[in-house]
Amino acid sequence: MDIIHGVNDSLPRQIAQNLRQCLRTMPAVVLTGARQTGKSTLAGELTPPRRRYVSLDDLDALDAARHDPTALVGGEAPVTLDEVQRAPDLLAAVKQEIDRRRRPGQFLLTGSANLLLMRQVAETLAGRASYLSLWPMSRREQLGLGVCGVWEQLLAAPDAEWADIVTQSTEAGPEGWQALAQRGGFPVPAVHLGTDEERAVWFDGYVRTYLERDLPQLSSLSALPDFRRLMRAACQRIGQTVNQTELGRDVALPQATVHRYLNLLETSCLLVRVPAYAVNRTKRLMKAPKLYWSDTGIAMHLAGGEPTGAWLENLVLNDLLVWRDARLARTEILHWRTVAGEEVDFVIETQDGLLPIEIKASRRPGLGDIRHLRTFHAEYPGQTRAGLLLHTGGTTEWLAPNVLATPWWQVV
Repeated sequence: MDIIHGVNDSLPRQIAQNLRQCLRTMPAVVLTGARQTGKSTLAGELTPPRRRYVSLDDLDALDAARHDPTALVGGEAPVTLDEVQRAPDLLAAVKQEIDRRRRPGQFLLTGSANLLLMRQVAETLAGRASYLSLWPMSRREQLGLGVCGVWEQLLAAPDAEWADIVTQSTEAGPEGWQALAQRGGFPVPAVHLGTDEERAVWFDGYVRTYLERDLPQLSSLSALPDFRRLMRAACQRIGQTVNQTELGRDVALPQATVHRYLNLLETSCLLVRVPAYAVNRTKRLMKAPKLYWSDTGIAMHLAGGEPTGAWLENLVLNDLLVWRDARLARTEILHWRTVAGEEVDFVIETQDGLLPIEIKASRRPGLGDIRHLRTFHAEYPGQTRAGLLLHTGGTTEWLAPNVLATPWWQVV
């Protein structure tokens, strides 16, 4: 796969349509996500010719936000405030301006430290704002298609049509999932850097910037070596259920410290915890979340080693997150695991039912690979769609009447 683009190229993003719809509806829209996911680029595209753009990375703008916020947010033109977490007190002036003259699309606010920003927004802009998350780029966004996988098409169609949908999805052809996992989805390393060595330099700089810039905004952190050790250990547990006591024992940290550090990683949109589907019918269920990362490239850089099947799971999750947060309808991404060890990697829950998904880094999946999907289907009859088995081979086929096996790249 060849994805060479100029440094200044701006590739379309799946969330853009939802963002525009929210701006047509609500007076404020809050766009959050990890650093370097492309929030400023996306916000800047909506600026000319009718929006005023203010970046609080600019020291003059930051000074104005702190000393004369009313002047900064006033005026006739709608305003984009980029990196607004640098001046959280500015949100009070935004609220006052909305209350003075409520208009759709008045403010687009972007920020990197998700929980810090969201707490401030929730208190200040209740009933005045929509909230969106920008994740690292999906595979199809990296190809310039501006979309994620075919999840929406699958949900909208009868199960019997799924094989036709995935085999006709030819705009994003096959590629090696290991290479995709190693480059991740941050725009610079994924699209603009061409070698593993260049990406390693970028990832190392990203980690240092995160430790030096974002963390002081979120929490006092005195033991950076401990935190680095925890990050590495978390990256080495991709796809596993989270046991904070066990993790703390492995890295020689108290459970309370592990809890705080994991929350910091989740706050800054780097770590993702997938909750359990815990509707209990006849089986005892595990309720612990599973641990993943928002970007496989940075996680593999921290973890070291070669990608395993768990990283393919993470790639599928990354695509699901892009899709979920570009939807207007409520959507949950969960996992399912029984005390007896039966498990399904992901369960998509929408108002229309459940879609179970299993991922196997195998070129020739068989009946043994779908037994847990069939168990899930039997456990929740009536509300479960056909199951999906995503694999690394090249064949699409119904392995059972209610399980479609298909190459991962035909869906993601």
